[in-house]
Amino acid sequence: MEKYRYKDESMKSMEACPIPFAVYQFIDKRVVTIVLTKGFLDLFGFTDKAEAYDLMDHNMYRDTHPDDLAEISEEAIRFATEGGVYDVIYRTLAPASNGEYLLIHARGEHFYTETGVRLAVVWYTNEGVDSDELRSGSRQDVLGHSFGRMLREGSMVQRNNFDGLTGLPKMTYFFELAEAGKNANTEAGRPTSLLFFDLCGMRDFNRRYGFKEGDELLRAFSRMLVRYFSNENCCRIGQDHFIVYTGRTGIEKTLRDLFVECKQINAGKNLPVRVGVYTARGDMIETSEACDRAKMACERIRNRFFSSYSFFDDSLLAEAANRRHILDNFDKALEEEWIKVHYQPLIRAANGRVCGEEALARWVDPVRGFLSPADFIPILEESMLIYKLDLYVVKQTLKKMRRIGDAGLYVVPASVNLSRADFDSCDIVEEVRKLVDEAGIDHGLLNIEITESVIGSDFDYMKEQVERFRRLGFGVWMDDFGSGYSSLDVLQSIHFDVIKFDMRFMQQFDGTDKSKIILTELTRMATGLGIETVAEGVEEPEQVEFLRDIGCTMLQGFYYCRAIPLEEILKRYVRGVQIGFENPAETDYFTSIGAINLYDPAAIVNEAMEGSGHYFDTMPAAIMEVKNDAAIITRCNRTYREFMRNEFGVAPSAVPTSKDDLVGAPGHDFLVASIDCANDGVKRIVDESLGNGSTVHTLMRRINVNPVTGVAAIAVVVIGIVREEDRS
Repeated sequence: MEKYRYKDESMKSMEACPIPFAVYQFIDKRVVTIVLTKGFLDLFGFTDKAEAYDLMDHNMYRDTHPDDLAEISEEAIRFATEGGVYDVIYRTLAPASNGEYLLIHARGEHFYTETGVRLAVVWYTNEGVDSDELRSGSRQDVLGHSFGRMLREGSMVQRNNFDGLTGLPKMTYFFELAEAGKNANTEAGRPTSLLFFDLCGMRDFNRRYGFKEGDELLRAFSRMLVRYFSNENCCRIGQDHFIVYTGRTGIEKTLRDLFVECKQINAGKNLPVRVGVYTARGDMIETSEACDRAKMACERIRNRFFSSYSFFDDSLLAEAANRRHILDNFDKALEEEWIKVHYQPLIRAANGRVCGEEALARWVDPVRGFLSPADFIPILEESMLIYKLDLYVVKQTLKKMRRIGDAGLYVVPASVNLSRADFDSCDIVEEVRKLVDEAGIDHGLLNIEITESVIGSDFDYMKEQVERFRRLGFGVWMDDFGSGYSSLDVLQSIHFDVIKFDMRFMQQFDGTDKSKIILTELTRMATGLGIETVAEGVEEPEQVEFLRDIGCTMLQGFYYCRAIPLEEILKRYVRGVQIGFENPAETDYFTSIGAINLYDPAAIVNEAMEGSGHYFDTMPAAIMEVKNDAAIITRCNRTYREFMRNEFGVAPSAVPTSKDDLVGAPGHDFLVASIDCANDGVKRIVDESLGNGSTVHTLMRRINVNPVTGVAAIAVVVIGIVREEDRS
């Protein structure tokens, strides 16, 4: 339907009329302004006629009191679609006032032009400044009665087409408007864009400022959207989500301008906003589906916490199909065991044995084949179904422990990953406890891995859940340590048994002092807090050597083994190619010697000692294991290796050396002192002549004794060398 136009002479005559009225036409589900009189402009304070027409077409209720928006919008649609009389009382900002509202009585009727076009004329009467007298309904006339009724009934719950908080069209009516607008744009050769808006962090905003202030922000945001896209092009679809349709081009610039203004609304109390954009170019999909696609584009940037936008593309269709497949087949995947649990070993740095395993879910779909965890875990988290998967992994892991024990192998602890959604979906602590107790497994054999982001979402609540797990005897590990911004803050308030360094530390490990210092200090800090450490993503021998030297107690990565199913673990034992499980009785021993930082003399001698300049140019240090009359060097730092080459012309040997092998040779006195230290546990400083006029001063102390083998671990540090020329 085309917009009706009066002849110029008639138009000029009506616009000059001092009586405040307007003529409207209902086209494509929306009200279009035909005539505004001089009386109308004067009543509402317009000085620019063109501005008045533009405002009435795009933001008719800009100055209307927020509480009255839904009421009069609803009545306008009823009047336009059903006919009858339009008769409303509402409040609008008085021209040039300091926030005062006028009471306006609007009454309208339909009429037909000589060509059969239906129009509506609405007369406006100024009933004075809003006051308690008028709002009380004490005037015994239609004004008091109508306005009093409106205030008593309200508008939000009573109405169908408009949102009571913002006055924007509700979803059903918005879809009608958008469908009509899209068709008009298609006929005109213009694209139609659907924009999905998501305010970032509304829940925390309400918690910080209160729900009343949150409502004010939603109103301010909706008013801003209307200024950019017009009232009937916008919709609040629930909570902090809005949808907009527009036929304008240059969406990117519009959004950038909107982001700038968004920082100023609501007196500075505002939030960033994410926007998903879907642009239809002649396609025939329904408006509701177009909105879904805009929402999908928005969800792609859900982890951004600054204002940004994303455009829908065909790759999202594949993601949507994958999402549907995951959700439709998830329960069956658990029942049919399409989802398998694989176990990636954690290697004890001090002995090279498997001291634990991480349980990881792998979905092998009969239709789609292997599905990466990145393909299904985020979907299950968003759908609040992840707790089913995580409890399934716990069950499978407990069964695996039983089978390992039945095979006569050492049973080592396993860790399972929990999501934040687990804690929202059920009492996950109690559910895990019940499963472990039903399986008859010791609580200490199951460790719980959670990420920093899980903790940060609700700190006090999550702190209590961590403490509940630990009180029950479960170990709690922080996964991906260093991936966020508050890891250190979390460690101050919550005790973890183990922290796992984010694998990006290994990915960025280049062997330079910069990367080494960061890892060394993180390990030193954890050790000082009584926390063990795991380095993930270990792939190179140089990484292994360095991590062992600085006291990282456990290593995990493809250098040792990928995640494999239980059947393959058992097959490796049959073939004799296994890494080998650690004897649990030796765990404390190897933990203590593995935590020694060979670049930190204080850690070796248990007292403060000054290094020698450069960060890694520290005193020569090593770990020896002694049994009976023989000793072997199991770990040493770079400086110790250089000391052995320079002073003895050999590299540290991995072959046990007996004191009888060194009778009359340099090193004999040192080895005898090491054996004595291992036997009596007394710290010693040994002075030994090398035969070339030099004397080596070495400090040693016993670290621990292996309760299974009787081997004693000795830490040694060369604290000085006095040469012949230094004495003269």
